[in-house]
Amino acid sequence: MRIFLFAAATTIVLALPVSVRAAEISPIGRKIDAFKLNDFRGAEHDVSSWKSSEFVVVAFLGTECPLAKMYGPRLAELAGRYEGKKVSFVAIDSNEQDTLAKMAQYARVSKIEFPFLKDPSNIVADAFGAKRTPEVFVLDQHQTIRYQGRIDDQFGIGYSRNEPKRQDLAIALDELLSGRDVTTSTTVATGCQIGRVHRGTPQGDITYAKDIVQIVQDHCVVCHRPGEIGPFSLTSVEDVKNWSATIREVVQEQRMPPWHAKSDAGSFVNDRRLSEREKKLLFDWMDNGMPQGDTAKLPEPRTFVEGWQIQKPDVVLEMDQPYKVPAKGTVEYQYFPIKATFDEDKWIVASEARPGNRAVVHHLILFYVPPNFDKRVEEASLKNSITSFAPGLPAWQAAPGTARRIPAGSKLYLQAHYTPNGAETTDLSRVGLVFADADKVEKQLLTDALVNFRLRIPPKQDNVLVKADFSFGRDMRLISMLPHMHLRGKAFRIESLEPNGDRKLLLDVPRYDFNWQNTYVFADPLLMKNGSKLLCSAWYDNSDKNPSNPDPTKTVGWGDQTWEEMFVAQFEMVVDEQDLRQGPPKVRHLEGDEYEVEFSYRPTIKADAVYLAGKFNEWKPKDLKLDGPDQDGRYSIKRTLKAGVHEYKFVINGDNWRNDPGNPDVVGTYLNSVLRIPK
Repeated sequence: MRIFLFAAATTIVLALPVSVRAAEISPIGRKIDAFKLNDFRGAEHDVSSWKSSEFVVVAFLGTECPLAKMYGPRLAELAGRYEGKKVSFVAIDSNEQDTLAKMAQYARVSKIEFPFLKDPSNIVADAFGAKRTPEVFVLDQHQTIRYQGRIDDQFGIGYSRNEPKRQDLAIALDELLSGRDVTTSTTVATGCQIGRVHRGTPQGDITYAKDIVQIVQDHCVVCHRPGEIGPFSLTSVEDVKNWSATIREVVQEQRMPPWHAKSDAGSFVNDRRLSEREKKLLFDWMDNGMPQGDTAKLPEPRTFVEGWQIQKPDVVLEMDQPYKVPAKGTVEYQYFPIKATFDEDKWIVASEARPGNRAVVHHLILFYVPPNFDKRVEEASLKNSITSFAPGLPAWQAAPGTARRIPAGSKLYLQAHYTPNGAETTDLSRVGLVFADADKVEKQLLTDALVNFRLRIPPKQDNVLVKADFSFGRDMRLISMLPHMHLRGKAFRIESLEPNGDRKLLLDVPRYDFNWQNTYVFADPLLMKNGSKLLCSAWYDNSDKNPSNPDPTKTVGWGDQTWEEMFVAQFEMVVDEQDLRQGPPKVRHLEGDEYEVEFSYRPTIKADAVYLAGKFNEWKPKDLKLDGPDQDGRYSIKRTLKAGVHEYKFVINGDNWRNDPGNPDVVGTYLNSVLRIPK
């Protein structure tokens, strides 16, 4: 039988958002009356039995909160450290949504051996004034609160340090054990809101079935469902109710859904933000007690391919064997050859990289090395990437009519960046690819990146500005952008500069978040004319005010590891006039090593004449005039060529050089179209 005994005068502390300092409503000096709770095994525990201890650490935990998961092992470690020093530890789960089975699993993974108690109806949490998981209180022998707040400052909202700078709970215990008052008796506890019982009567016309479920399905369940990156599920009305306090907080603070671009800098097809109308519906529903409504009118749940965010992959590629990640130290980038080759070009319209062990996988990049590639394999990872994984990066889906290409005969590699987390473990990651019908692909998605390898960020400096630019050598359409920095990254801006001097803001990310690597996909692809530029500006915070800063005393330069820095603006683009449905030049074998090749071209601008130029005629711009135009506006010419590699371009009016829009292969500084005739 569970027994709860509290004084009538017990003070209930109001909910504190992360931004409010705990010291403003201090619980220090308040007495907690005796209580009894059962642990997850059903055994009863009486707080009065701990009077033999000088101090009791009471930790409020939740089984699904990411920060509570991180700090479970830390509490187990502290309990071991203070064993024999007359300090007892007890954990309490006051979440309505956490089952005893989940608590048992949490205790096993965290190696918690001290009592882990269930607080039905969050009565004990109310008595303490606990609001978050994790949040700790230290009681003395009189059951008076002497410390309240965080365990230490290693992990927080949006940051994770290699080690804590201040071990708040340990310092408080050491001071108390030495007979002193706690110097810093309250600290700000960060984490998830405790999922409390809702005691009011639901009312109002806004219901889950009619108004809220569609918002959740549109913005949340792609990640917040079993097996996905979301730390808890939001697939039912009970889930949403139990996490409502945390949902309200992260939406109000614009942490969720994760989106960091300003709305006045462009229109993006994948904008995840809730509209003001959706926010108001959500908050009004919560304020009204969260009525469920007519369940018969609930829409069908969104369907997903199990284990994937994309549609069912045509092929799944996997590392040959698990990779052993050490407990500590630096792991250099690993490059795993993938045993899969394609005898023909493969066009990719959807792809997804899935880490086998999210706890240690920082990022993954699947890329190809084309035949006859004469550079280091690593150099192909940026421009020849097929898909990527990074925290918060959604699965990739091509725009209609476009696709990424893996050239026939290419070798595939999976780049993996591992970050040890204190325990030796393994990873076996995989990638899913969805193929397109080659005949239906109009444009090839090309990937490039603007980088600044020379960045130098001085110590203890905030708002350090670094710039770089990129020039376009032909008319292109910009599809998407992905800014990338590391832990000191603060803000990122990308502008365009037209040949006539016009300047336009394309992307503004005022609050860059390393934990969410957003790709920003333009609703309407942007025309970047030949001679135009991308101008990129990035700001870095290397001061001690940056909670994610690994070491503000160091000058920071370019490096792969997260304690170093990067300046990368990766972008996708297509050739403006490309239409791969026209096909490459037609080749017919004559005899020996001679071939008849028919070149054809349909201009998209006014043309009085069209010429063919290439190595085969020493690039003379008015030497080989094409016949035409025919009734479809197409010009053509036939030439006899030998087997080999032939670079060429079309020349409109003898002075306007153009690529072959039906041929995806280009080479060299001038991006010449290339025809390969095998011997």
